[in-house]
Amino acid sequence: MKRKKLYLAILASLVLTLTGCTSMFNKNSLEPLKSQVALKFQDIPVPAGFRLLQQNSYSFESTGLRACVLRYQGPASIERVINFYKEQMPMYNWNLLNVMEYGDCVMNFERETESCIINIAPKGSNSLISISMGPKSQGFNKRSKSLLK
Repeated sequence: MKRKKLYLAILASLVLTLTGCTSMFNKNSLEPLKSQVALKFQDIPVPAGFRLLQQNSYSFESTGLRACVLRYQGPASIERVINFYKEQMPMYNWNLLNVMEYGDCVMNFERETESCIINIAPKGSNSLISISMGPKSQGFNKRSKSLLK
């Protein structure tokens, strides 16, 4: 009888401990994501806890010209990452142009001389972020009209 009570007590404490751990590591909580401190580009935020996928990323920076494709993976739902960029990008002077969702999410931002496309895709309980940034095309419509003559 004492042995049975001991087993039940151990089982109950194990269940309570494991239940507490799952809520501690809930990646889909409603708490907003925070930005990382060290960024590849100081004006393109990345959620804390996301790691740069070095082999799938590149960047170029020269006087007056920047371009990159940066890929990150981290522990957050796609919805939390979308909300992160909707909140954070305007703080870095990026204007949201549009959001397209179809399982993945594509967000288009721009500012005076640059454009930024952020693609967010779910991968299990993680999200993959692909950030493509470069200079905006200057006068493309004017050139294309003259080519059509």
